[in-house]
Amino acid sequence: MRKVILPIALLALVVSGAAQAQNVHVNPSNGFISQAVKVPAGSEMLYVSGITPDVVPGAPAATPFGDTKTQVISVLTKIETIMKGQGYSLSDSVMMRVLLVGDPAKGGGMDFAGMMEGYTQFYGSLKTKPARITSQVAALVRPGMYAEIEVQAAKSPSK
Repeated sequence: MRKVILPIALLALVVSGAAQAQNVHVNPSNGFISQAVKVPAGSEMLYVSGITPDVVPGAPAATPFGDTKTQVISVLTKIETIMKGQGYSLSDSVMMRVLLVGDPAKGGGMDFAGMMEGYTQFYGSLKTKPARITSQVAALVRPGMYAEIEVQAAKSPSK
C-alpha cells in the first residue's frame, strides 16, 4: 500500500507546485503598471532588446518616425510580434523599460501622455501589467526617434 501512496503523493506535490508556478503581479489599485512582479524559480525568460520605431511612410523629414504615440505603437507592435514568435504573449511581460526623448513640439519634455496612449492600446485591457520605468534621455540612435522600449517576459515552462 505504501508503494502506491508515495508516487501518488509525489505526483500531487508536483501538480500543485506547477499550478503555483505563475508570475505574481502586485497591482493593488489595478493601475497601468504593477508595483512589482514575482517570477517563480524555473520560469522560462525572454529578454527583448531595446526596440525602436519604424519610419512612417510619407512622414515629414523633421519627424520621420511620427510623434511619441505613433512611435510607441510601432515599437509595441514589433515587440508583440517578437514575443509571439517565441511563444509568449504581452501578458507574460514582467518588466518594461521605456526611454523617451524630449519632443520639441512639447517644449523639449517627454510626451508621457502620448506614450501612455500607445501603451494603453496594448496593455490597458490586460489583467497583468509589467513593472515599468519610464525615463527621458537626451537622444536615441537616430534623430527623430522619441521612443525605445525593452521588455522582459517570464512564463511557466508548461504554459
